[in-house]
Amino acid sequence: MNTMEIEFKFCIPPDRLKAVEAALRRGAVVRTRLQARYFDTADQRLVADGMVLRLRKEGRRWVQTVKAAGDNALHRLEHNVDLGTGAAAPAIDPARHAGTPVGERLARLLQPADGGPVPLVERQSTDIVRLTRDLRVSGPGGAVVEMALDVGKVVVHAGTPAQRTSPVCELELELKSGDVQGLVALARRWSQQHGLWFSTVSKAERGMRLLAEQETVPAVKAEAPRFPAYDLDGRALQQAVVASCLNQMLPNASEIAAGSTDEEQIHQLRIGIRRLRTALRELAGLDADTSRFDAATWEPPLVDAFRALGELRDREQVVKLAQPQLREAGAPEVDPLAGDVATPASTPGDIVRAAAFQDVLVSLIGFTAAAPPSTGSAPLAADEARQQLREQLQRLHKQAVRDGERFESLATEHQHRARKRLKRLRYLAEFAAPLFAEAEGGKKKKDAAERYLKALRPAQDALGEFNDEAVALALYREVASRDPRAWFAVGWFSARRAAGAKACRKALETIGEAPRFWKKS
Repeated sequence: MNTMEIEFKFCIPPDRLKAVEAALRRGAVVRTRLQARYFDTADQRLVADGMVLRLRKEGRRWVQTVKAAGDNALHRLEHNVDLGTGAAAPAIDPARHAGTPVGERLARLLQPADGGPVPLVERQSTDIVRLTRDLRVSGPGGAVVEMALDVGKVVVHAGTPAQRTSPVCELELELKSGDVQGLVALARRWSQQHGLWFSTVSKAERGMRLLAEQETVPAVKAEAPRFPAYDLDGRALQQAVVASCLNQMLPNASEIAAGSTDEEQIHQLRIGIRRLRTALRELAGLDADTSRFDAATWEPPLVDAFRALGELRDREQVVKLAQPQLREAGAPEVDPLAGDVATPASTPGDIVRAAAFQDVLVSLIGFTAAAPPSTGSAPLAADEARQQLREQLQRLHKQAVRDGERFESLATEHQHRARKRLKRLRYLAEFAAPLFAEAEGGKKKKDAAERYLKALRPAQDALGEFNDEAVALALYREVASRDPRAWFAVGWFSARRAAGAKACRKALETIGEAPRFWKKS
């Protein structure tokens, strides 16, 4: 069976498991034991490409499955082959998936350079008890959703008699038929009622981490949007950009929600939130129907999470940067984070697991997967959308140049606003660059966009450093009220403000000379 799987997967806090199971059992449930074996190459090329090749015993039947990532956070390509019943496990055979899109992708990955077969090895196994229930969601379009509660463990063999295991406690919601918005509505309701959080970590990836004894994974950074080759209108453009932002945010948020305090994951999540806020602000006009692109509802929880994560991270980062400079300048030793300085009560995990933040993530994922509207006002056509982006890029460009002309005379609040506008210009330029390259000149336009973005970097660096020193100055002023040794830092940072503002002005002025890639040739 060849399918495009559309599903949400949520982690369940251990203290909520009984409530989730009780709620699931309010309808007719089916209990199945799932014993699966996962296969990969010795160099783990399948999991590195986001693919899963699995042989699973579902009750008495054996099923071979291959899965791969789809176009967005909800979509997965999947092909299942029923192998019948039997006590012994059948041999794994990738050729069973030949002739399907995901099977062809699998074949390419397994194609060796020398023409011989690439051997597959069993990397891990799972032993899961699954409770499933089909639920019909009322509303426009309707939907039938399969709810699956999985409780069990992932097991890996590390080449010794000892095994390493990782517990599994998750709820999957898969759309079987109907409108994806029915799935989204159900996902929002259950995640809010039971404190669930969206997870991007598959059972196969859990096993890979166990094998590697990997506690922290690298943070995920931003990548350019991938625009559809056909049917590109304003709404499709919105969906592609939001999907690009979520591709950065969701993996980092998933790790943090599970307990990671990795600084780079927190930093990249905040960058993703800022990129998404730029998209919500700058792309809203591409579709006249704001009920579809609900920026006014989505933005407040994003702002709250961004600020809360910043309160946890910014002070520590600023101190790491400031203290070596102060020591070199001969400052007395003082710990600005000790003593009476307020410590936020929330952890990064608390902030990401917060109901409002999870709700907006689910809503945005649903937006990226929604089908084109059949009624209501039409989004802008592709050419009109590009023209609107030109106008907005030009507006932000002019504002950055104007900010540079008067930066030293701006109030502190307006200097900070200039930095935020420059970030919006950068992110909007990054969003738009592939769009103009594909439609208006290919490599020439792409090179022009890269030159423009490179021209923004000196101003970004200068304003970033200026802002860090402003945060440090405010922090040491706060500390000086209880520790006089901090006054050295206050004086040192105060003396640097004029030179820093001048450097920002000069860096911003150079933007005016940068060739604008969005202009028609």
